[in-house]
Amino acid sequence: MFDPTAFENLKVVVEGAVYDRDLSGEILVTDRHDIVNLARLGRNFEISFIDQSSKDHRVTAILILEAKIENLAAELLPAALSEKHAGCHVGVKFQCIHPNDLSTYQKIDSILKEIWGNSRRIEQRILLNPFDLKNDITNEITIQFNRLIYEDQSSDIISLVDFMITSIRELKKLFQ
Repeated sequence: MFDPTAFENLKVVVEGAVYDRDLSGEILVTDRHDIVNLARLGRNFEISFIDQSSKDHRVTAILILEAKIENLAAELLPAALSEKHAGCHVGVKFQCIHPNDLSTYQKIDSILKEIWGNSRRIEQRILLNPFDLKNDITNEITIQFNRLIYEDQSSDIISLVDFMITSIRELKKLFQ
């Protein structure tokens, strides 16, 4: 009998948490990727969503779940590797379209630190089309957790989705 890995089990929890909110009308799932990297023997799952109330694509949230070969090996070969690696990396990303303005970047940082805490590393990367006459850019904001999540922490996924929805709503207020 096949025993699912931590990645598969956590992916089911992520999908359940996000799709439950989609079915309730709170958010709208806009994209998802489920990738198996055969060259590096890794797995990556991403699910993107927006706030259903406005269907405004100016702020998109992306929840990322990733398992590398060392995570899978630690789970399948516990005698060979430490079981502390038998988990998944979780990440959160937001994509925002807004004017290219320093004060906006500072406000984004402040809003997200208030929601996620000062201990989180928040990084903003800008995509700019130099030929676009509007001053709008795409800001890709990543929140780093720098730790693995394990199956026994699967209930944290629901809280993570709650924080993501709060973040979308607060960021949308900034751009209204």
